Amino acid sequence: MNNYKICCLYSGSKGNSTYIEIGGKKILIDAGKSAKALCTALDSIGVAPCQLDAIFVTHEHTDHISALQTLSHKNSIPIHIMLSSARKFQGLCDERLCACLCMHDKSDYTVELDGVTIRAFPTPHDSRASVGYRIEHDGVAVAYATDIGHITDEIKDALIGCESVVLESNHDTEMLLFGPYPVELKERIASRYGHLSNRECAEMATYLCENGTKNILLAHLSEENNTPALAYNETLSAVGSMGINLRVASQYSPVWLVGGGETVEYEDEFFKLWCKKEGD
Repeated sequence: MNNYKICCLYSGSKGNSTYIEIGGKKILIDAGKSAKALCTALDSIGVAPCQLDAIFVTHEHTDHISALQTLSHKNSIPIHIMLSSARKFQGLCDERLCACLCMHDKSDYTVELDGVTIRAFPTPHDSRASVGYRIEHDGVAVAYATDIGHITDEIKDALIGCESVVLESNHDTEMLLFGPYPVELKERIASRYGHLSNRECAEMATYLCENGTKNILLAHLSEENNTPALAYNETLSAVGSMGINLRVASQYSPVWLVGGGETVEYEDEFFKLWCKKEGD
């Protein structure tokens, strides 16, 4: 039986936030969308913002931090963030927010929370700074890695041996190439400091499964350049018969990877909800 929980509250260009409960500690990775949307998502899984022990920010892009200012006014939650990313808040003159910020100047910083170790690792993305997180407790490791232009040795080292991983599967290469985005934006997304494609995600997922990973949540899917079916099937085809618990994160509702009850297969009602935009 797993001694931890992982739930992606929502994921995509509109906002990102993932809840992880491990070793009795309740943490968030990122806090995008509005504080109201974040609190509503937390409430739907039975968690109050005041129960959170810490928030860990990957980078300063709006879809990862937009709820922080309002959230910090109502809850004094430590917010761990890279110093260069925290400069995004310069000029706000917000004492409550600043009091919550725990700023780090190295991208491999480590935080200890009563036996839970959270270690940051650098990720290649076009922001002031960008990190993922490996979280360990009692011999079990889980990790979060999105907004990745390409897989680096640091990412491999951080993710290998993790039982559960939230991993970016942002775009289908052909959909991006022939899609509606301007050429400059297409080049940015496909660059080594942009976002991970389905193919690259599938290759990494195979490597992880070969080294002990049991649960993978595909996250940060593009609504314009991907579909959950494409992302799911590409990774599923790559990992084959390794018995992986594979899920796809939603922009619209929380998705449990571990600890949230029965696993819902992607073609069921959950999957239809994710796709509701396509059917509108």
